[in-house]
Amino acid sequence: MTGSNELPLPGSEPDREPGVRTPTGLRYIWKQLIISKTGMFGAVLVLLVVLTAICAPLLASHDPAAVNPLNRLKPPAWLEGGSSEYWLGTDNLGRDMWSRIVYGARVSLIVGMGAVIVSGIIGAILGLLSGFYGKWIDAVIMRVGDAFMAIPTILFMLVVMAIVGPGITTLIFVIGVTNWVSYTRVVRSEVLSIKERDYVQAARSIGAKNARLIIRHIVPNILSSFIVISGMNVGTTIIMEASLSFLGLGIKPPDVSWGGMLSDGRQYVATSWWVATFPGLAITFTVLGVIFLGDWLRDVLDPRTDTTKK
Repeated sequence: MTGSNELPLPGSEPDREPGVRTPTGLRYIWKQLIISKTGMFGAVLVLLVVLTAICAPLLASHDPAAVNPLNRLKPPAWLEGGSSEYWLGTDNLGRDMWSRIVYGARVSLIVGMGAVIVSGIIGAILGLLSGFYGKWIDAVIMRVGDAFMAIPTILFMLVVMAIVGPGITTLIFVIGVTNWVSYTRVVRSEVLSIKERDYVQAARSIGAKNARLIIRHIVPNILSSFIVISGMNVGTTIIMEASLSFLGLGIKPPDVSWGGMLSDGRQYVATSWWVATFPGLAITFTVLGVIFLGDWLRDVLDPRTDTTKK
């Protein structure tokens, strides 16, 4: 990859297999998405969740935090005793399940995307430094990463959340800080390979500074791997948020969390199954959509993969 005022350098493009088309442009990506059943299914699920979160005030039929003991544990509209006013029923405090699920999508997406941004920035910077400079910098970063991997993630998050206190901002920071290692390892391995290629060595030989080598020649070539791992980690982050909220150390009322809804409904599974079932299904389909979309994204960004098979 070269600047507009530089001569093309030999080997400036990554090696490709003969006859393999390099994915280029939004039109190509859209075409591959249409072809892939898995990718399209994941994209539709993710799009539905995103639109639900954005349009929550319009979709919700009640205040998600409004308590009404007179309507406590009302079943869904299609069951005996149900009402069209609460078509997914109510929880143990008489709150509308549909409205709470709709607003819970906002929290899941905010925490999921926010934590991925935090962990991605930390991991990418450390991975670039580790892979490009090596030596003692690489040793220190990798040993710190090993230490983080040795600590049970959920235990570490529980301790920090118990000390700092619950909240969306705190949750994003805690999950982000505990998940940077996977980014660092992936970015480091990519950088170790890319920095030895001919076009990087040629740029170095004509006096290109390290900052220019990283920004112009290395970062653009690791973006595909970075995007893939970020997409896959959104689903993991949503599950982490739900787990912490389920344990009472995540999102606190009046904010709505699918994990908190699961916690509220666990003691009513035998008698009022809808209180825990619907938020559980919301988590399942959201994470499933993210996984399917991430799996397709990994394939389409790898030019050696035939996405038409999926």
